[in-house]
Amino acid sequence: MARTVLVVGGGTAGNALTVLLRRAGFAVDLVELRADWNSATGSGITLQGNALRVLREVGVLDLVLRDGFAFDELSLLSPDGTVLAVQSSGRVGGDDLPATVGMQRPRLQQILIDAVRASGAFVRLGRTVTAFEQDTDSVRVTFDDGTTGRYDLVVGADGVQSGVRRLIGIDCVAEPTGMAIWRAPVPRPAGVEHTHMVYGGGCFIAGCCPTGEHTAYAYLVERNRDRSAVEPAAYHREMRRLAESYGGPWPEIQRSLTDPALINYTWFERLLLDGPWHRGRVVLAGDAAHACPPTLAQGAAMSLEDVLVLTGLLAAEEVWDDGLFTRYRDRRYPRVREIVDGSVQLGQWLLDGVRDADVPGLMGRTAAMLRELP
Repeated sequence: MARTVLVVGGGTAGNALTVLLRRAGFAVDLVELRADWNSATGSGITLQGNALRVLREVGVLDLVLRDGFAFDELSLLSPDGTVLAVQSSGRVGGDDLPATVGMQRPRLQQILIDAVRASGAFVRLGRTVTAFEQDTDSVRVTFDDGTTGRYDLVVGADGVQSGVRRLIGIDCVAEPTGMAIWRAPVPRPAGVEHTHMVYGGGCFIAGCCPTGEHTAYAYLVERNRDRSAVEPAAYHREMRRLAESYGGPWPEIQRSLTDPALINYTWFERLLLDGPWHRGRVVLAGDAAHACPPTLAQGAAMSLEDVLVLTGLLAAEEVWDDGLFTRYRDRRYPRVREIVDGSVQLGQWLLDGVRDADVPGLMGRTAAMLRELP
């Protein structure tokens, strides 16, 4: 009989894990709290080569390349829109993969949802877990509708506010880093064939990344503020105001910011579990174990790498015990810590106004690490 795994959380990490586990021959149930499976959430996502490398193993790379926007360069602009430099982006996933794919986040989610459905996994939407009872060989899970199930393993891939993490007694919460980001899906501005980024001006960072033939997502990074300072109904006006000091593609972007419901305001947060990522046969993956600001655009990639490594270990080992889950955590932790610390450091340099920060050195070290397999 195939071993059974419950995956809690149907985001990027949980969906990818479900498909990978099914491909490895395991019986998988996926439970997701949101009844809509997060299918319409988010503006855009930047997938670097190491994320694409995992998506190839999941079996969805062709669809991602078809529906996303691949590029190998980055333009740095002054606030008035003058192009200061066009830089090549390293192909950290290998020479056969683009450096970066920009994508509408809902489209990536739908691709992964379809892959989960096709995998034959059992999916429960609008449900979550409320309790675990463990013995040496299995976990008895109680769901919020009162039903129960027994599994050989439970994986909490339920995000930075992980309920699974709380249920297994790991006391760790995300900490704000002092920055926040405004994001919005927009029509792709004329001439934007790769990410255009500005450091300085009215915000710390102003960026625009193509996500498809006709689409892009725009973002503005500022010092965080009280979330109640701006009513959600006025988000479009506030983002338009912040965009006023930028030239280049920004006047076109600004004109498109008309629907407050499409704009997201989020604080940057840091989370990293320094201790074990498991308790018995319940293990954490992705944002439930680590989360970082998007300054290195590696949050989703780190989560995807987690689930690839975990699946490989589960498929290779006959005995699922503390040793296996410790090896998983120990293999992932140094790489994840580099990304979390580097992402926070980039933001802190901006907050502190450090003009001679070694950004090229940090980026170079990060790229060299990411070229290595996780």
